[in-house]
Amino acid sequence: MNFKPIKKGERIVIIGGGFAGLQLAKSLRNTGVKVVLVDRQNHHMFQPLFYQVASGRLEPSSISFPFRKVFQNNKNIDFRMSDISRIIPEENKLITTFDREIKYDHLVIATGCKTNFFGNEQIKANAFSMKTTQESIDIRNKILFSFEKEIFARPEDKQAWMNLIIVGAGPTGVELSGAFAELKNDVLPKDYHNIDFSKFNIILLEGSKNTLNNMSEASRTASRSYLEKLGVIVKTETFLKSYDGTTAVLSNGEELQSKNVIWAAGVTGNVIEGISENDIVRNRYVVDRFNRLVNYDNIYALGDVAYMQTPLYPQGHPQVANVAINQAKNLGKNIRGSLKSKSFRAVPYEYKDLGMMATIGHHMAVVELPFLKFKGPLAWYVWMFLHLMLILSVRNKLVIFINWAWSYFTKDTSLRIITTVDYKKEKIVV
Repeated sequence: MNFKPIKKGERIVIIGGGFAGLQLAKSLRNTGVKVVLVDRQNHHMFQPLFYQVASGRLEPSSISFPFRKVFQNNKNIDFRMSDISRIIPEENKLITTFDREIKYDHLVIATGCKTNFFGNEQIKANAFSMKTTQESIDIRNKILFSFEKEIFARPEDKQAWMNLIIVGAGPTGVELSGAFAELKNDVLPKDYHNIDFSKFNIILLEGSKNTLNNMSEASRTASRSYLEKLGVIVKTETFLKSYDGTTAVLSNGEELQSKNVIWAAGVTGNVIEGISENDIVRNRYVVDRFNRLVNYDNIYALGDVAYMQTPLYPQGHPQVANVAINQAKNLGKNIRGSLKSKSFRAVPYEYKDLGMMATIGHHMAVVELPFLKFKGPLAWYVWMFLHLMLILSVRNKLVIFINWAWSYFTKDTSLRIITTVDYKKEKIVV
């Protein structure tokens, strides 16, 4: 294994402005290379807090950061808002969805993951996913509008608007379920005097035996206990077989009427056409310890979309933010080193597991560090502090802190705004 030196003046194109792409671009500020960051959105999205936008706890702008604002003082970094449809490695160029070309000397693919519906097109067409800020807003709009529609609905149709099904009990599903349960218990009854919220069912489906299946037994038990304490109906060893927009059929044969299903049951790498299928394993690019695609001298992959085998991780690293950020830091360090000295020896990436955490509700969280595991109020405060520190701007840190403090002391939030309703499409039969 070796690292191909990068020369001053060369053009590095980064596809994707998630944790990995943004971190690499930041690492290359004010260096001797030209950096072009390409993303289909014009802003970085802080995905761990999508569920708080969906549940009305945070405003979308507080977890979204315009790329041009981030790099406005860095003349060597440029941004292009576009989707990439194809890579042509033989010609060192990308084809955009606008049928335009972007040339590169070195390419970094940091496209992250997309929702994996495991080939079920019916569920894909009718369920919500939550991989962008806009999708989080869509969920908030739909859930809040469901209560408005429940008021006008015929008696036999009312319960379908009051059943919220969340599929997948990983951190996203667990945190989303807990957030909506607190909304149900503390906020919504104050707003909707004519609705009996004891009939609002939050149903969490999980195919394995436990919630938070990748964490310890203590965390699994605690998370389920917290959820059930909040009133969430947890169904483990249960899959969603089909969903047509109204009827959800479960693997145990049970049928539930629901207008709202949120899919948080899996992700898959977001690969781009043009790279040989021999260099892709389970929708992830096969890379060496320097994150370079094994059969390409000048193409790299980072984060969720990179498949790096190591002695400790023979099946690749977990698809988590910590891996993405630190792979980007390591690649950035190697690029800067090669720019400074021809004799620079690149450092291979080694993953250090910093642990996992999830929050379920007020004073309810679980944290697992390499040297310590704990739960309850302390875990909840640690979760809040660490996530707040990862937010990019001081302004956004302050906005989020104020929102959290307000919710903490009042058990309320003012962000229950329905922003888009098409009354022509949303017909209600009274």
